[in-house]
Amino acid sequence: MPEMYSQNRIPVKVTPEPPPLKRHHTARYYGHRVRESLTTRISKIICTIFLGLLLFLGITAFILWLNLRPHRPRFHVQEFSIPGLTQENGFENATITFNVSTRNANHNIGIHYDSMDSSVYYKDQRIGGTPLLFPFYQQPKNTTVVFGVLSGPTLTVNSQRWMEFMTDRAAGVVAFRLELTSTIRFKLSAWDSKRHRMHANCNVQIGQDGLLSTPLKERRCPVYFS
Repeated sequence: MPEMYSQNRIPVKVTPEPPPLKRHHTARYYGHRVRESLTTRISKIICTIFLGLLLFLGITAFILWLNLRPHRPRFHVQEFSIPGLTQENGFENATITFNVSTRNANHNIGIHYDSMDSSVYYKDQRIGGTPLLFPFYQQPKNTTVVFGVLSGPTLTVNSQRWMEFMTDRAAGVVAFRLELTSTIRFKLSAWDSKRHRMHANCNVQIGQDGLLSTPLKERRCPVYFS
């Protein structure tokens, strides 16, 4: 059997693989490789510097935006009273007096007010209003106190409305809403912003003595633009 197998097999000659050729590079080749390496390194350095500069400028711009971003004025009701609330026929000489502080908390930005108006609401019904201030400019980090008096033609309170006041007073407090409106502009150096229609809504409660309830004193009034 081994002999028959060996006679039928076709002999195959295996040629060994030649050893790999060693390349001999010239000085010009190595010089080219060195130039490519230097170019790559310089490109990486330039990209790193550029990205670092962009990051620095972005952080600087963000810090400037935080410092120069205008903040809305802050309003707090200091006093709000109806002196005749203890009298059943007080509606004949009804008077509402109040004063509100407005604070410009910006460090470098002033505020231009194009006048200011006030309105008083009871159960979402307007019962009076009056102009408060002529146009004025408020310096940065400044507080201005605004005084207002509503009486006579600026206050529409009849006997029926007054009785509602008295009923609420007997229950503990009488709730009102004082709204201050103005058109304002922010000023930074020689730059003026566009005009914004500002609204400050101050919820107030009057106690049985006709004076502002203590828990609502100095409460900050919500401010929004329209």
